[in-house]
Amino acid sequence: DKIYVMSIVCKNNKKVTFRCTEKDLVGDVPEARYGHSIDVVCSRGRSMGVLFGGRSYMPSSQRTTEKWNSVADCLPYVFLVDFEFGCVTSYILPELQDGLSFHVSIARNDTIYILGGHSLANNVRPANLYRIQVDLPLGSPAINCTVLPG
Repeated sequence: DKIYVMSIVCKNNKKVTFRCTEKDLVGDVPEARYGHSIDVVCSRGRSMGVLFGGRSYMPSSQRTTEKWNSVADCLPYVFLVDFEFGCVTSYILPELQDGLSFHVSIARNDTIYILGGHSLANNVRPANLYRIQVDLPLGSPAINCTVLPG
């Protein structure tokens, strides 16, 4: 239920230190995960974090002695995270069929590109490049995904 934001604090003596800020999340809080990506997009003077993919441990109610440390793909939701207020909203994009782990992502302005990764559910490593555009007007955000095959 928390996110940790690392920032650089610059001093006049050229010494650089890091500051870690803990922020409580509210709304569609994503489950704990690893192998995911989080990027910052900027649109119309606003910025938000975009979280996608990853794996998580199976819920304790589904664990057995033989599969105590089993992991599963996270659902292929895209989460918008407002770092200032801690609000999280999830989006389902039909172009993203599988939760991908260990992919590469890069953000430029209002667009994120996602390449590679792996899906445990069907043992796939897609060759697609996904382009996710985020529009941040004063009202509700709009997210569009385009698949660039091969």
